[in-house]
Amino acid sequence: MLKITLFILSIFDKIYQKKIIKEFYKIFNKNINTVFDVGSHKGEFIKLILNNFNAEKIYSFEPSEKNYKILCQNIKNMNLGDDKIYLNNFALGKTNENRKFKQMYESSSSTLSNINTNTKYFKRKNFLLNFGFQSKTFDEVIIKIKDGLSFLEEKKINQIDLLKIDTEGHEYFVIKGFGNSLSKIKVIFFEHHYDKMIMKEYTFSDIHNHLVLKGFVPHSKFKMPFRKSFEYIYINKN
Repeated sequence: MLKITLFILSIFDKIYQKKIIKEFYKIFNKNINTVFDVGSHKGEFIKLILNNFNAEKIYSFEPSEKNYKILCQNIKNMNLGDDKIYLNNFALGKTNENRKFKQMYESSSSTLSNINTNTKYFKRKNFLLNFGFQSKTFDEVIIKIKDGLSFLEEKKINQIDLLKIDTEGHEYFVIKGFGNSLSKIKVIFFEHHYDKMIMKEYTFSDIHNHLVLKGFVPHSKFKMPFRKSFEYIYINKN
């Protein structure tokens, strides 16, 4: 049942992704110099970018060791060389630390946040993805987190054209971790969950107000298929 559900979702996701690509075309045309893919999972967004844009460098961040191994193999299969994609087996966040990470059995939902298993949304998702009959839905592992500001300084990166964040309830902290270096980012594309399954420590208003304070303006908003989640594009007006 899991494979069938994911297959159906993938069909609707492909239609949905065309809307995202259309908006990126308006902003970038065909050329994106530097991309940060925070929460790479198995490389889906990397593939989407490479199939539609001329990207010079992509920095990938995936903290899950399980997902990271699959990501590395998927990138290796693309035969892109060693100077195109830089894979990192850690998360970006607000501070440098080690934290407990919930490796969900449905791996794309893995998260640093706590999960409220009593919500209707969780129970419905649990059932559809066919792990509703298991008492345990995730394993806890320790992962490493680095802040974006330190990473940019370490790698001497002066500009990010596109920062994509899909971290299942950790997006605000990723943004905060860049500090004043947010000024080096042209476009931020992030996901925000409105379901109560993921117990976030912030609201969408926290993200919006922080980005506006740092000189960003909202550009686009997208409702994700079959999810209580939206994705947003914010552009640095400076």
